[in-house]
Amino acid sequence: MKSYYTFFLLFVLKVGSSLGQNISFSTSNLPILKVNTNGKTIYNEPKILADMEIIYNGVGKINAITDKPTGYLGKTGIEFRGSTSQQLFPKKPYGIELWVDSTEKSRKVALLGMPEESDWVLNTSYNDKTLMRDVLSYDIANRMGRYATRTRYCEMVINNNYEGLYILMEKIKKDKNRVDISTLKLTDNTGDDVTGGYILKIDKTEGSKSKMWNTTLTIDGINYIIPIQIEYPKITDITDAQFNYIKNYVTEFEMSLKGSDYLTPKAKWRDMIDIDSFVDYFLITEFNKNVDGYRLSTFFYKDKDSKGGKLKMGPAWDYNLAFGNADYLEGYKTTGWQYKINDLAVPAKDTYFLSPTWWERLSVDSTFRYRASKRWEVLRKSALNPDRINAWMDSTANTLNESKVRNFSRWTGVLGKYVWPNYYVGATYEQETTWMKDWIRQRTAWLDAQLKVFGSPLANEVEIVNKFQLKIFPNPTDTETTIEYEVTKKGRAKINLYDFTGKLLKTLLDEDKNANIYQIKLNSENLSSGMYIVDYQLDDIHVESMRMMKK
Repeated sequence: MKSYYTFFLLFVLKVGSSLGQNISFSTSNLPILKVNTNGKTIYNEPKILADMEIIYNGVGKINAITDKPTGYLGKTGIEFRGSTSQQLFPKKPYGIELWVDSTEKSRKVALLGMPEESDWVLNTSYNDKTLMRDVLSYDIANRMGRYATRTRYCEMVINNNYEGLYILMEKIKKDKNRVDISTLKLTDNTGDDVTGGYILKIDKTEGSKSKMWNTTLTIDGINYIIPIQIEYPKITDITDAQFNYIKNYVTEFEMSLKGSDYLTPKAKWRDMIDIDSFVDYFLITEFNKNVDGYRLSTFFYKDKDSKGGKLKMGPAWDYNLAFGNADYLEGYKTTGWQYKINDLAVPAKDTYFLSPTWWERLSVDSTFRYRASKRWEVLRKSALNPDRINAWMDSTANTLNESKVRNFSRWTGVLGKYVWPNYYVGATYEQETTWMKDWIRQRTAWLDAQLKVFGSPLANEVEIVNKFQLKIFPNPTDTETTIEYEVTKKGRAKINLYDFTGKLLKTLLDEDKNANIYQIKLNSENLSSGMYIVDYQLDDIHVESMRMMKK
């Protein structure tokens, strides 16, 4: 009687002393993760030795703070992680590595039903008041058939202080159950050995040092730098030959994609990438319109040539600023393409983090457009179905019913208050989730219209010779504009005008044409001010779409 009552009373008092109020926490329907640093202070790095317990009695069972730890009992190294979240917010994210003992030797353990590994992340979702954006995005990616980090909600206690709701997550890492690519040894420097595997990223350069190089982006005559970092192998484990190989491979891909012949069927980049992985990454990023999409937390990888060897996009990572949760660079809008983020970032002088030109170049390729359009049709019935997502959100909210109340009591400066960079600030948790659902509904409707125009069924995909240029001038237009188009082979040319919701307004041309360059005039006097889409097809095969602005 004394042990339980005394522990519980001391626990409540300790929590209360750190918060200025009492938070009753003795049981949870979620796993309970406890860390004891034995008086040591947690730093950004290096990790410090601590004791860790996970109390989890199974699905549907209640976990008590005094229960025996069945999920994990042992040593861990713990440190702060993250860049912006660590600097701005009082609730800190953590990186943990499971250790055998004080020698800091790592050990792999399966935590809460996730495949065994030593490295894990404890995410806060501090400025995401739904507590769902990251978890939902990874769930969507996994349902798309792509590996994304597995997650488990838990409640965390550090040194007997209740720290709130956390998300235990897999760290992106080379592993048979994570990014399943070949191990690179220091002796793998020639032939097939040197061709894989590599994990790369476009991200902030704070944190652990990586081997890296800079790619250059030129906009309006100004050169900008985008660092490409090698996440695996680590900086201490990569040879010069390996670094030069992967740098040259990615550079060759970029040069081919920038080349004047990149739209032709024989363009080299087509054989260098797994285009379906690029399509899926494009669709999930456009769907949740992560304001950091393509320019930060962007991972890609390559295995050995003997195992496929093409550059693949993913895994998906870091979506707390997705689904409208950003008040800058139009991250809150349900309209607009995220792959055009540079068009907003450069005028706003937010040029420290820019997207490479890959996505804008791919967006005009007929094969990429066709596959993105058709893949969207499939995913809209499954992973990207708003009704399914609403049901998932309702179920998750129900699971978090009690823990979210404790979390927002612990962190009183969150719910109902602006936390950078929120666009919407709801007074209640329910208002936050309702707003997010409505944002997803509107975003889906916009993408439905755009991707219908984006690509139409192609009979021969890349067999179209795409050397044409579709031009609109002047653009923006006031009273009249000229549309110039090239017919590369004899066929029936069709040009349609759509509003920005995808509604067909007028067929401007539907005629048989010989191979040549032609012009047609468009009287735009009667059009309302705003954005329009001019769509060009040849023999019912989509060729190109361009935006037209009416003043």
